[in-house]
Amino acid sequence: MRARIALEDGLVLAGRAIGEAGCAGGEVVFTTAMTGYQEVLSDPSYEGQIVTMAYPLIGNYGVNGEAWESSRPHVAGFVVGEAAGRPNHWRSEGSLTTLLARCEVVGIAGVDTRCLVRHLRTHGLQRGVVSSEDAPDADLVARARALPDIGTLDLVGRVSTPRVQRHIGSGPRVAVLDCGVKWGIVENLRRRGCDTWVLPHRTSAEEILDLRPAGLVLSPGPGDPKMLAHQVAQVRRLWERLPIFGICLGHQLIGRAAGAETFKLPYGHRGSNQPVKDLERGRVCVTTQNHGYAVDEAALEPDVIVTHRNLNDGTVEGLRHRRLPIISVQYHPEGRPGPLDSAYLFEQWMSMIAPPGHPEAAHSGAALDAAR
Repeated sequence: MRARIALEDGLVLAGRAIGEAGCAGGEVVFTTAMTGYQEVLSDPSYEGQIVTMAYPLIGNYGVNGEAWESSRPHVAGFVVGEAAGRPNHWRSEGSLTTLLARCEVVGIAGVDTRCLVRHLRTHGLQRGVVSSEDAPDADLVARARALPDIGTLDLVGRVSTPRVQRHIGSGPRVAVLDCGVKWGIVENLRRRGCDTWVLPHRTSAEEILDLRPAGLVLSPGPGDPKMLAHQVAQVRRLWERLPIFGICLGHQLIGRAAGAETFKLPYGHRGSNQPVKDLERGRVCVTTQNHGYAVDEAALEPDVIVTHRNLNDGTVEGLRHRRLPIISVQYHPEGRPGPLDSAYLFEQWMSMIAPPGHPEAAHSGAALDAAR
């Protein structure tokens, strides 16, 4: 079946339909990850977006039940160059195209993804639609132009858990403010013994403190951080009361709580091959990233310093408070998909909430004083 992708600026590319038949709209983005397409599909940070896989061959190792990052796909649509019809891997439980159809994801294959990615890099991200419907190109372009700006949508509200979820562990109690948390982050905390409580995104500072956690993780998530004034206010109220670790969107929340502004990048950072320099260790890590916004360091309060920088464009990739146990990174230390160069950040975090020689801090919520 014929399908097309149409952008708001008039670009229309043809291919063949995969997955669900119909029409889907959203912000068209691209990722340079060569593998991890199932993790991409199920990453909550892609809510409301049509994701283009820049690597030309997708689906060759199939799909399996252990590669999910959430309970469902979050992409609005999926664009690939070639969708492998016969996957070959010992863990494969089915094909990508079958998964897309089962999960009702509208997709397109056979697209010149090189052309599409170059267009987005040159002209910036745009609204678009993927459609297998028999409609004129002009109608598809008009539908793309009629879509709302993704920065005005409450995407975090769509992906956050509606109720508290507990993952029992024998170690320190950790609260996770769920703005779109990936299962890989929860798994990294559980692997380190944390008694992990995943909380709805509108949980108040008082409700978090009532849990008496040893620390708070601010999760990744979709959308414009300027839409999350409530969450920023709660973070600021916890500023001197809990150790805080922000990841991706959580990093942006910490930046805004520290007085900084955030801005939209021309085409974002999405992929598993983004070089970042750890300024404090003097080392470069290859990182997994998925974000469309960045922190503007100009207005950061003096006690918050930049710890990591993106080596491609120099944007802020990490922050640390000089006095308080507050750290953040713009990228994904859990990988999934991607390298594990930055897994040390979880160990750094653990030393803040349960320092060696202070085991009582792991259970009493007294980690703040012990970590200083």
